[in-house]
Amino acid sequence: MMPFSRRRFLQLGTTGAVAAAVTPLSAALECDSNLPASIASLKSMKDQAVPITVEERKARVERAQELMAQNKLQAIGITTGSSLTYYSAVRWWTSERFFGLILPAKGQGFFVCPAFEEGRAREQISTGPFGANAQVRMWQENEDPYQLVADGLRERGITTGVLGIEEKTQFVFSDGIARHLPAMQMASATPVTAGCRMIKSEHELALMRLASKVSITAYEAAYNAMHDGMTQDEFSSLVETAHGRLGFKGGADIQVGAYSAAPHGSIAPQKITQGQIVLMDGGCTVDGYASDISRTFVLGKASDKMKQIFDIVYRAQSAALSTARPGLPCEGVDTAARNVIIGAGYGPGFKYFTHRLGHGMGLDGHEWPYLVPGNTLPLQANMTFSDEPGIYLPGEFGVRIEDDMHITSNGAELLTPRSPSLEHPFGNA
Repeated sequence: MMPFSRRRFLQLGTTGAVAAAVTPLSAALECDSNLPASIASLKSMKDQAVPITVEERKARVERAQELMAQNKLQAIGITTGSSLTYYSAVRWWTSERFFGLILPAKGQGFFVCPAFEEGRAREQISTGPFGANAQVRMWQENEDPYQLVADGLRERGITTGVLGIEEKTQFVFSDGIARHLPAMQMASATPVTAGCRMIKSEHELALMRLASKVSITAYEAAYNAMHDGMTQDEFSSLVETAHGRLGFKGGADIQVGAYSAAPHGSIAPQKITQGQIVLMDGGCTVDGYASDISRTFVLGKASDKMKQIFDIVYRAQSAALSTARPGLPCEGVDTAARNVIIGAGYGPGFKYFTHRLGHGMGLDGHEWPYLVPGNTLPLQANMTFSDEPGIYLPGEFGVRIEDDMHITSNGAELLTPRSPSLEHPFGNA
């Protein structure tokens, strides 16, 4: 539904209780003797993750240049974020200082970098397709980095036309570039970046399969260690620890009882008790590629109403899975799931199924394209999405089932085994 780390930070950070809520149990769990048996028995899967190669990134750059030509862009500018990593292998945090990759439709790209960061930048750039001899233009703290962008483009004969700006670029950066290139138009680079990233390679799919396997394994291990009276933060720490035992950073947000009726939950402290709905939502990353999985379950016995709602949501997820196929508009998958929920009396529209069916996935937990009404983009083989219908009953509980979905050549598949019931969410007898 939403990347664990960002939501977790917002929830715990808002209460000012990050250290108090998470640290004591996490510290205790660092010692193997304190681990529940289901988590202590986990073995690392780290060696199963094969990193993306330089050759693969070179092919991505070439594909981007093809898409620039098709979309009449003379170049694209990428600052921080996952698109920078996708093409260059560089991971760079966002700050007020400009750092960016400028990639022309023809010829070699170049970087613009704060001078004091040159060593760190070149260390990472050298591991990617631009290599150790990449052009890196440095600017001192009292200099204008946008002039270096303009100079680099002019050297490549680019002074007019359209420069595509990657969608997550800060306005101050895009505005600074525009001021130095008055004869150029600024436009979105999304047709290029999403055009490349929406279709996953077999290698990318393998990394996403592993991420999903890691998270569902961690979830089950934490579930088997859960007990009556455990707080949401204690359970969340178990999930995080289980991911760590498997060799990756990951975790899940936990919402209990009536709080599960809010799709992204609440900051209120909660405790897991018999007969209450528990909704866990999160995932991990493997070489940067994300999983995003939700499981809803009850500790003990579920009520008839809970079971009824779970069955409707399960059927909605089934409808989406059986409907998705190449050529179908993205919105058609949402419609298939939503019609099941509305037909069961939980409509109209977004009344109880309050969000879209799913989002694209890859290096970002949420990325293009989206399974939402109004999106007529046709599905293509090797697109990847979350498939996450839900029903949320304010003041009572919510149920969401979320698995990651791969569009195949003639249909779709989920990357994890499905959750069969509230009382046995991982298929246990």
